[in-house]
Amino acid sequence: MSRMRVTHAVIGRSVPRAVSAQALAFVAALITSCVAGCGPASSTPSAGPSVLVQTTRVRKGSLPQIVRAYGTVQANSSDRDSVTVTIAAMVADVYVRVGEEVRKGAPLVRLAPTPQSESAYAQALSALRVASDLVARTRELLREHLATRQQLASAEKVETDARAALDALRVQGASGLMTIRAPFHGIVTTISTSAHAIASAGSVLLELVRPDALVLEVGVTPSQASQIKVGDRATLEPIGGAQTLESAVEMRGAVVDASTGLVAVQLSLPTGALLPGQWAQAEITVGQVHGYVVPHDAVLVDSDGGTYVVQVHHGLARIVHVRVLAALGSHDTVSGPIDGLAPLVLSGNYQLTDGMRIRLSEPAQAKAAK
Repeated sequence: MSRMRVTHAVIGRSVPRAVSAQALAFVAALITSCVAGCGPASSTPSAGPSVLVQTTRVRKGSLPQIVRAYGTVQANSSDRDSVTVTIAAMVADVYVRVGEEVRKGAPLVRLAPTPQSESAYAQALSALRVASDLVARTRELLREHLATRQQLASAEKVETDARAALDALRVQGASGLMTIRAPFHGIVTTISTSAHAIASAGSVLLELVRPDALVLEVGVTPSQASQIKVGDRATLEPIGGAQTLESAVEMRGAVVDASTGLVAVQLSLPTGALLPGQWAQAEITVGQVHGYVVPHDAVLVDSDGGTYVVQVHHGLARIVHVRVLAALGSHDTVSGPIDGLAPLVLSGNYQLTDGMRIRLSEPAQAKAAK
């Protein structure tokens, strides 16, 4: 019994020592493994998210300052001609239509006298006959010394006045049918009468304009008008058309139209390029705007409506608020605290916030290295 206890006692003391050594070895191996496999990752803090972007260089330059406006093609006020009647008449025929181009001397309208005009013409004709007879009798009496020269002069004046009145009525068309012809080669823009209508004296029958005197009249705001001057270059583009026309400012109004709140500006047109009444857009160059010229895609708008760009500083995004001064095509001219040496983010900029890490695409890295 005593051996058994000893033996048991020996085993009881030796087994815990053996187990403790194995456990220590296992723990040491586990620590070594963790240090070898996980040590570097745990010693460096997480770098956070990053965005892959493309960049471009910033450059100073200028873009044209453009004033854009819309308007219609019409005749210059100094080159319009209104066809009117000087005496009441009936419109017998209208030979033209609105928009028709007519040659000089082409028939436009045929007029017939009204009954009142015919009566006035008959009275004038009768008055001339009476005045002519009076002159003839007065001359006979003068030869017989029964009339004075003063009486003859008075009779001759009455005859002259009667003849002038008759000629005037004849010219006005009171003597019969009269055809009004085009005074020049032009385009009919307005017809204010129709066949069988009665035209009162002085009324306008139609309007003609010269094809080489058409202009594009646009409306601009007063602030824009103050920037425009006669001779400024412009380009015109018809609405719905693909052609672009070269033009120049011929007239800049100095009065605000009460109905539109705009100032009229007239621009020249090449002969035959556009038709009266046609709509077109005008881009008038009023100067040059200097600043940083950046691609339009690089300019973003924040939640407050402000514009900004993103630049790269030491691998981090930097938000730079800018003001857009001018825009032309795919580029804008901006001003603001831009670093002329820092790359400008072109693609992926909408994902960036201030201070976010940036990864450059390979083309951008190669370009930046150069």
